[in-house]
Amino acid sequence: MYHRLETTLKSNFPDPIGHSVQVGISSDLHLKVQGIRTTRVLALDGAFSEPEAQRVGQDLLLDPVIEHLSIGEIDLLEVLPQLTHAVQVSFLPGVTDNVSRSAKESIEHLLDRQLSHEDHVFSATVYCLEAPDLDEAQLARVVNEILHNPVIEGVELLTRADLEAGRHFQPLQAVEDVPTPATQTIAIAQLDHDALVALSSEMGLALTLEEMLAIQTYYADEKTKEHRSGLGLPSEPTDVELEALAQTWSEHCKHKIFAATVHYTDEKGESEEIHSLFKTMIHAPTVEIMKRRHDISSVFSDNAGAFHFDEEHDVCIKAETHNSPSALDPYGGAMTGIVGVNRDVLGTGRGFLPIFNTDVFCFGPPNYDGDLPGRLHHPRRIFRGVHRGVKDGGNESGIPTVNGSISFDDRFIGKPLVFCGTGGLAPRNLGDKPIVEKWIHPGDLAIMVGGLIGKDGIHGATFSSEGLSSASPTSAVQIGDPITQKRMTDFLIIARDRQLYNFITDNGAGGLSSSMGEMATECGGLSLDLAKAPLKYAGLAPWEIFLSEAQERMSLAVPPENLQAFLELAESMHVTAAVMGTFTDSGHLDLFYGDEQIASISMDFLHDGLPTLVLPARWNPPKDPEVENDDLPELSLELCKAILSRFNICSKEDWVRQYDHEVQGMSVVKPFCGEKADAPSDAAVLRPSLKHHKGLAVAHGLLPRYSDIDTYHMTCNVMDEAIRSLVASGADPDTALGLDNFCWPDPVKTAANPKGDYKMAQLVRSNQALRDMALATDIPCISGKDSMKNDYVDGDVRISIPPTLLYTAVATLPDVRRAVTVDFKNPGDLIVLLGSTKDELGGSEFYQHLGRTGHQVPQVDPEVAMARYRKVHSAMLAGLICSAHDLSEGGLFVALAESCFGGRVGAHLQWQSELHPLRFLFSESASRLLLSVSPEDLDALRNELEDEPLTIIGEVTESPSLEFLDQKLPLEKLFDAWRTPLQSLE
Repeated sequence: MYHRLETTLKSNFPDPIGHSVQVGISSDLHLKVQGIRTTRVLALDGAFSEPEAQRVGQDLLLDPVIEHLSIGEIDLLEVLPQLTHAVQVSFLPGVTDNVSRSAKESIEHLLDRQLSHEDHVFSATVYCLEAPDLDEAQLARVVNEILHNPVIEGVELLTRADLEAGRHFQPLQAVEDVPTPATQTIAIAQLDHDALVALSSEMGLALTLEEMLAIQTYYADEKTKEHRSGLGLPSEPTDVELEALAQTWSEHCKHKIFAATVHYTDEKGESEEIHSLFKTMIHAPTVEIMKRRHDISSVFSDNAGAFHFDEEHDVCIKAETHNSPSALDPYGGAMTGIVGVNRDVLGTGRGFLPIFNTDVFCFGPPNYDGDLPGRLHHPRRIFRGVHRGVKDGGNESGIPTVNGSISFDDRFIGKPLVFCGTGGLAPRNLGDKPIVEKWIHPGDLAIMVGGLIGKDGIHGATFSSEGLSSASPTSAVQIGDPITQKRMTDFLIIARDRQLYNFITDNGAGGLSSSMGEMATECGGLSLDLAKAPLKYAGLAPWEIFLSEAQERMSLAVPPENLQAFLELAESMHVTAAVMGTFTDSGHLDLFYGDEQIASISMDFLHDGLPTLVLPARWNPPKDPEVENDDLPELSLELCKAILSRFNICSKEDWVRQYDHEVQGMSVVKPFCGEKADAPSDAAVLRPSLKHHKGLAVAHGLLPRYSDIDTYHMTCNVMDEAIRSLVASGADPDTALGLDNFCWPDPVKTAANPKGDYKMAQLVRSNQALRDMALATDIPCISGKDSMKNDYVDGDVRISIPPTLLYTAVATLPDVRRAVTVDFKNPGDLIVLLGSTKDELGGSEFYQHLGRTGHQVPQVDPEVAMARYRKVHSAMLAGLICSAHDLSEGGLFVALAESCFGGRVGAHLQWQSELHPLRFLFSESASRLLLSVSPEDLDALRNELEDEPLTIIGEVTESPSLEFLDQKLPLEKLFDAWRTPLQSLE
């Protein structure tokens, strides 16, 4: 029986959801809606009696103090008497619905019975609009751009006249159970080049002609044919085989561009051949540095890099991107980004417990008022959805979000960048082996645990390996379920400590195809029965089961003797665990669906048969003229307010506050610091173990605007910024380790992408800088990731992101009680500028404000910088530094303002410089720190810093103003300019 349960807030209570939507309609669409009230719908369909429905409504849904409950469709004209339209939004069949899933579990507990496969629970939201002034086209914009996302949600609209005539919303429906589609054979033997390319496109394989030819050759080989004939398989590939090869060979999974042979030509016309950027410029420097550093326990061989934190613990860290899914569905795409990287940590070694999250977002400007190409959401909608997805994913998982940033550029309209990072903690040793060691023996059982498999996320890996377009597949979008993942995490940590499994990894991009396929390389083969997979609903083809990226799932190798204990623990903790097959040493990936064998691919061909790309790269540096001094504006309060109001500089507090950074009780230096905890911290500082005071610091660097000048110097600067932020917070620079996350526009030159060789040259130069900085500082990369197709392409329209490198850095503090924050503490303290300020405004926020780029980008001397940072750290351990702030976006002026904001104090400044005052204030020269020091400690500080360039530029004052030259800038006005720009987006 079908029951519709509907709750709504009583009329005397404000509706925060309705208000938020109303504000969004006004700010995003500039349309007027007089009022919005919402109702929450939970529909029960199955063997539910009327009394059971009443009980569910009363005991689970209703808050009787503030809400009304209706069993049956509520009278919406009573909810909003002036209603003109009612819009019901619900998830499309097959899309993950966390509300209904949680409700179903709660109903089982409430009714004390297991619901059957025929019992369904659905959720929906009804928006009651008072919008008499909207015409049909405007209403359609409200529905399609604000109220729902057509990629994942369905919508039904009723007018006031419909309601008055007694019309009702249609019953919510489940996915229709259909028979499992048969495995198909794909004929490729006789296809010519054009037909092979067309087949790749039609199937969404994202394979090149060379790759399709390699597959064609493999299946034409006589040994392959003989092997397949003996198994009763056709000589041509089955659909599951072709899909598995496409996933395994995707750019997302194989990093083909970083593995390519590159023919690089510099601006002088000199050429060199590079065999794999990753091997030569990332992996090789790390191996070299590890000869001198012995604190690294795992690099580039697992889901995350790991290092020794103390005598008892290892820490691992990983950052991922989820750009393409977030462009289609900001909420679901971003949530799966954060919960997915949580699983990377859980799947590192034999399992690390996630202890912190980081997030870095790159969006189009929220005030963008131009036309948007098809399928693109407005940056404000992307911003709100991505933020909410990461917030919900982290908060509901019980993992603190401790560090991050938000960057804006017009070019991120084509595709946002959503970087999500996680750190994990584990015992250094488990049993008689290090925690980072894991293994598989032939005969170990292949087990999947966690969520169920659905169509959501199919072709996610191949989709992320291509540019976004109006034809991108909606099936690539997933929605995470943090509650299910938290339960799975708790189970796996207990199973780890009981040593019930030997190997664990995440079911991420490519699902079982990726996780089980890669695990099989540990022992040389795998036999898997896809009919044993736990499904959300019937009707998935075998290849869909194998490729689905539905969330909250991990793959494990469990010895047969541990199986019973493993399954009993899973059952006791209400975690799904499915034994799907056995690891072998057959040399093949063998797939079955029940008794029918549907695939057998050579492990060698699956993982090593991919043809190597050969790519051209040609560097020709651009040169935008510098701004002459005579063309600079006058120094004024209005100019300073304008700089502080820039989206890349202004406060992000209202958004960051929505993250839980206190859960787990480890945070020492929070995202904000100062007297009223609203000044941005340079780094997060955690205390992972209460047995001692040793700390862990986390920071990052990100400067995409420098890429317009030179990605070599962009990379040097982001690395220096991350390390500098760690040092400013009290961390020891000699313990620092890095993660590289590249997000690049398509660097493969084609007729449709004629500038691909220039973009490839930018990638080469960035990697050269990564190598040079790592070797000069002895700070290696221990993990990383790349995302190489960050373009929106539709016909003649191409929007490419600026080449972007996120560099995340971690380091330890000997004692968290010596941590330092950015806020000025005491009037009378001296303000010290450490480092040299040069005429380096190329790519700066100040030049961006003037509408220019310039070419004199800041340059880094890593040896000089590291020597300085070691001295600063020594001075901090001696207690000589009251505050420290790294100089980055906006230069000295912004750092001064933020330090004053934090202390609720002013500053009186005077300095001598050959530079124009605006160049001195806004230059973003690297490796500089703004310090405050007690006057009696100045001599001791000078001794610690020895011959470093140290300039006393002023002192902290009680006066609430910034005073320099002939300016007296009221702090309150500067603070308001900095604090308010992003508030209106909420």
